[in-house]
Amino acid sequence: MNIDPGVPVGYEPRFLPALSEDERKALMAGAIVRNFSAGAALFHENQLADRVLVLQEGFVKLSCFSDDGHEVVLGIRGPGDVLGELSALDGGTRSATAVALEPVQALAVPTSSFNDFLDRNPRVFRVLLVTLSQRLRDADRMRLEFAAKESMGRVASRIVELCERFGSASEGSIRIDFPLTQEELAGWTACSRDSVVKALQSMRDLGWIETGRRRIKVLDLEAVRRRAA
Repeated sequence: MNIDPGVPVGYEPRFLPALSEDERKALMAGAIVRNFSAGAALFHENQLADRVLVLQEGFVKLSCFSDDGHEVVLGIRGPGDVLGELSALDGGTRSATAVALEPVQALAVPTSSFNDFLDRNPRVFRVLLVTLSQRLRDADRMRLEFAAKESMGRVASRIVELCERFGSASEGSIRIDFPLTQEELAGWTACSRDSVVKALQSMRDLGWIETGRRRIKVLDLEAVRRRAA
């Protein structure tokens, strides 16, 4: 596998990187910088929305809880991603809880200011629409995975996603260097924790990955991708 060291694999520009310099300045003019410690909630499910957050540093877990108290992880967001945009657009409550996986810095923009910003910058509205369309496609794909794949295939799919969105390539491998517990990975794949542990062990035995404390190093992305297919 030929990978340039230090270059994110499969990186797709997210909301903030997709803005022009003038658009970023206009967005930041109505924002304040907020810092959140690891484990802190940026907002809660069903909460009234008063702001949109744009991540500058750190990673955030989006999740909700089932009636029996089981956490369902809906996605992971990282630097450049926007959070809370749906509530800003439709005036509804939060559809998920956002929790910092590590120290996070974010731009907090009041919902009224964010909507004014979109009105003044129609190109940004299209950028946001593309972001929302991609998330809808991702959600549809995950529903299909849950119906068609067993545990190892689901875990492999999430590892591929993490590599493509947040992985850093170095010396022929890909590092995923942010804290995600086995319980959180289980909640993201709709698997039991035991199933996740077994899937990770199988991929280690096959020489596809190495794991450490809240760290995954992918040694053979193509093999993992084939397993996820």
